[in-house]
This record gives sequence, structure tokens and C-alpha cells, in this order.
Amino acid sequence: MNRREFIKTGIVAGAAMALPFQDLFAQGAPLVQKKIPSSGELIPIIGLGTARRYEEVKTDVDKVPLRETLAKFKELGLKVIDSSSSYGTAEAVVGELVEGLKIRDSLFLATKVSLRKGVGRDAGLAIIEQSFKRYRTNKIDLIAVHNLLDTQTQLATLREMKQAGRIRYVGITTSFDNQYGEFEQTMKKETLDFIQVDYALDNRDAGERIIPLAGDRGMAVMINLPFGRGRLFKAVQGKKLPEWAAEFDCASWAQFFLKYIVSNPAVTCAVPGMAQAEYVVDNAGAARGRLPDAAMRKRMEQFIDNV
Repeated sequence: MNRREFIKTGIVAGAAMALPFQDLFAQGAPLVQKKIPSSGELIPIIGLGTARRYEEVKTDVDKVPLRETLAKFKELGLKVIDSSSSYGTAEAVVGELVEGLKIRDSLFLATKVSLRKGVGRDAGLAIIEQSFKRYRTNKIDLIAVHNLLDTQTQLATLREMKQAGRIRYVGITTSFDNQYGEFEQTMKKETLDFIQVDYALDNRDAGERIIPLAGDRGMAVMINLPFGRGRLFKAVQGKKLPEWAAEFDCASWAQFFLKYIVSNPAVTCAVPGMAQAEYVVDNAGAARGRLPDAAMRKRMEQFIDNV
């Protein structure tokens, strides 16, 4: 069950979920930001992922809610948008909408080079150049090697582009725990600005070694699949938000799940999928107010483990 399905059930997760999204939290509160270790640049702790909802956009009608989503994203001061060359229409749709809204300069655009192992430098370079064209920009803030595919060859290309000023940051990604061993070894050998990994309140394995290692190595951490592929919303179906969630300014289940992630000291930002403006408003609440401390994080883990 994803959030859309969860909301459609009409289930009230505590009194806060009965309020309009714009009333969930005072929008005037400043966004929490964290530093990218390699540069000191600050970015908001909540960004936007484009897998699924942006991948199969076929008509102008399909683009309407996405345009509203990106407009609200900009309005609320959020910055990081993450995509991939393998996400169907996502890069092209984001590029078109960002250009139309004239908001490129306020955004941190990230993507991934994704291809089969061993295809070589030229194939990777062609895909990277395609990402520039789809995004309609001459500079991309972050490009990462997706799922450790042809890592050494593609990292070499990305570093050349960073040296030339076309890319600001480079990194690697995974969303599969069977890659964690290789991922960890790559992190130990390579100098990287970012890693991206799957991590959620019900999927905490990356928090044991991968995320702490990134902290030790001075690598920013971007989190994918922060809602556990929708499992978390299913787990709390029919349940009220615990009253103690107010102790860290949490007003919805989405904020509960996200605040757990971004309160990890080594996590820089999370990129939940957002294809509706109301989701942006809700998720942005996770970047405002207090974050759970270590004791509260343990309480959140115990709570979700027992639902």
C-alpha cells in the first residue's frame, strides 16, 4: 500500500491527519538543512524522488499534477530532485517542467548513470550527455553510478566532468541489500561526495554499517525508498499517530517515517516520491521543527517493530 492508497482508505491517523495539509504544521517555520561534507553546502533534508510517478508520463494532462508538485516544491523552499537515466520519462519531464516554471537556479538536480556492466566509457558518456539534454541544463549538481553498474569506468568519466565544471558532485547508489558488501568496499576505496542507499524505519540494515561509514568517510547520504516500498503505510493502517509524536513536531505518518530517517546524524537528505502538491506540503513538515533524538528514535523503532 502506497500513500495514495493509504489516504484513499479515509483512515484517520490521529486528529492531525483530519486537518487540511496546509494546517499540519506552521509553514513559516524554517526548513532544517544539513551540510554536504565535501563542500559545506547546505541542502534541505527533504527532497523529491521521481521513480514510478514520473516514469510513464505520456500526455500534457499527466503533467498537470507534476507541474503543481514542482511549483509547490519550489514555493516551500525545497531543492533536491533526484532521478535516473533509467527512469523512463522522468528526466525529460522534470527538465521540461523546471524550464517552464523557470526554477532551475533554485534547485539541486541529481541523477544517475545506469547501464549494464562492462559496456564501456563511450556508452556511459552517451547516457550522461542524454541526461544533460533531458534536464535542459548545462550543469547537473550530482550524478551517481546507479546500483554499482560499471562503477570504475563511469566514476572516471564523472570525475572528468566534475573537473571540467559540468558536474558538482559524484557518487554511487544502491537499493539492494545484496550489494551492501561491494558497496561498502567501494566506499572505502573511492573518494565520493555522495552515496545513496535504501533506508526506512522498517528497513534499517543500511544504518548498521553503510551510513556510519559514510559519516566516517565524509560522504553525504541521500536516502531512497524512505517509506519502505509502501510497507510502512500498510503497517499503520487503521492506527492513530502516537501522542508522543508531538514531542518532535510530527503531524502525520509520512512525517513520522521521514523524521526518523533524517534524524540520523549521518543522513543528509531523503528523497520520497512526490507527485501531488499535497504530498509536498506534508513531507516538507518533516523538514521543520524538532527531530527525534537517539532515545526517541529507539522508541520509534520499537513502535514499528510491534505493529
